[in-house]
Amino acid sequence: MKIIDAHTHLWLLQNTEVNGSKIQTLTGGRSLFMGEIRQMLPPFIVDGRNTAEILISNMDYAQVSAAVVTQEYIDGMQNKYLRKVQQQYPNRLLCCGLVDARRKNYRTHAQKLIKQGFKAIKLPAEKFITADHRIYLTSKQMMSMFHLMEDNNILLSIDLHEGNVQVSEMKEIIAECPQLKIAIGHFAMVTRKGWKEQLKLALNNNVYIESGGITWLFNSEFYPFKGAVKAIREAASTVGMEKLMWGSDYPRTITAITYRMSYDFILKSNMISEEEKMLFLSENAAKFYNFRDLVELPYIKNMSE
Repeated sequence: MKIIDAHTHLWLLQNTEVNGSKIQTLTGGRSLFMGEIRQMLPPFIVDGRNTAEILISNMDYAQVSAAVVTQEYIDGMQNKYLRKVQQQYPNRLLCCGLVDARRKNYRTHAQKLIKQGFKAIKLPAEKFITADHRIYLTSKQMMSMFHLMEDNNILLSIDLHEGNVQVSEMKEIIAECPQLKIAIGHFAMVTRKGWKEQLKLALNNNVYIESGGITWLFNSEFYPFKGAVKAIREAASTVGMEKLMWGSDYPRTITAITYRMSYDFILKSNMISEEEKMLFLSENAAKFYNFRDLVELPYIKNMSE
């Protein structure tokens, strides 16, 4: 099986601010994160550089053939670095450009990213709602940007606010842009109330759900994440397994588990058939992201075996 990871992150340095709170790389894999110190990376990444080379080494070890690199405001704008990464590793990584919707003229920003060669754009839309401000996904400028993406065959990777807060807006976008391919992240915020309203968006032909962060959302029960398996089973019964894709949320989740563990709980589950595992871990993402000529990776024994 040539496995594809639909949700990873890369950065050279975290040095940004979100809603007035600072995020900054420290040492030993730690970062200052909105007023507290968090273990952002495994502690052996002492310089805090979460690079493509480290990701690909992890992919080779875990036999993951390809990955999608998304972005988030909390990691800072990494477009310059990811443009370079895309050029270096076109057969292994698909990098999303991050549009800064906090700018006034963000449509122009999206247009620039498209001209630079990005084939997908990320919107961390859960950050569009704060206590005193909201960016509507259906605003005139936002809809114009979605039409621009649709016209240029640009994929949309989007993380939504928990529950159904932005679902009606998404329905309007889907109706307006029926050819815009949309991947909804964090498995529709599965452990939050109202998650199925997000999930049902995948009943539309152009919308898929990816599971980036599902082990974070079920972290309290830990490996082998039986609740996550049940959620995948429930989602499949609602929208079909052919609309679901695996994502790891690397590297955040590998501070608690290994990269391989972020998918092998699915491989080892007897609640999901072999055909469904192939769809979830490989074939759906290959189709959605148009991955071709995937590398075949050998299994390398650990010293402990």
